[in-house]
Amino acid sequence: MKQLSELLNLEGKAAIVTGGAKGIGYGIAYRLAEAGAKVLIADTDEIAAQKTAQELSSQGWSVEAMKVDVSNEDDIKQMVAACNEKFGSLDILINNAGIYPPAPLAQMTKDQFEKVLHVNLRSIFLATKYSAEVMKGQGGGKIINITSIDALHPSMVGLAHYDASKHGAWGFTKNSALELAEHKIWVNAIAPGGIATPGVAAMSQGASAEKMAAQTETFMAKIPMHRMGEPDDIGMVALFLASDMSSYITGEQIVVDGGALLS
Repeated sequence: MKQLSELLNLEGKAAIVTGGAKGIGYGIAYRLAEAGAKVLIADTDEIAAQKTAQELSSQGWSVEAMKVDVSNEDDIKQMVAACNEKFGSLDILINNAGIYPPAPLAQMTKDQFEKVLHVNLRSIFLATKYSAEVMKGQGGGKIINITSIDALHPSMVGLAHYDASKHGAWGFTKNSALELAEHKIWVNAIAPGGIATPGVAAMSQGASAEKMAAQTETFMAKIPMHRMGEPDDIGMVALFLASDMSSYITGEQIVVDGGALLS
């Protein structure tokens, strides 16, 4: 039986975190790097990614940054190759990158719908496809998809495209877990609820203080814990799934929402 310190030790492991520069991605990258993993932060915002990589590297951790558009297949191929070349392996893939521009159906365009699916869902397929080939050659790995409580229940009007992508991500998680288990690749998902991130804050830009206060009060009333989640709440669960603590878990989705779905 392994000691607790061994179970959570990721030394010698290499990880990719898409959308890792800020928010939930940052929280995940921090915990993986702290546990000893070599982390490649892949983000469309190259400046923010470099800043985060420098911040984490200053802790003595091995972190690199790379500009990646996860909706672009060539970028994903280059991302997987870069991790393998820089760190010598690819053991952990965190499919975290996602967008959620709200729009009611009457105003939602075909291009908007397709962009959300490309970033939130097709990217998971492509990153899993190319990462799994590397992991098969190594004898295994961990893939963690960041879905949402919207994969189980809609949270608000205006996210039909987002909800479609997250339901798809959950379905893809289960089926790829079934296929990849024989290669010792475990595939799981984390479904965050309301997490205080820059992306969530951006959704409220332009709203009045009164409207913001009312929205916050309504949302908080649905959370039994009476607080928004923090990126580290997701980071800690990602560490659990990336480590040997979850050695007999695959094809599962862990809801991290402060109990919101209970209401």
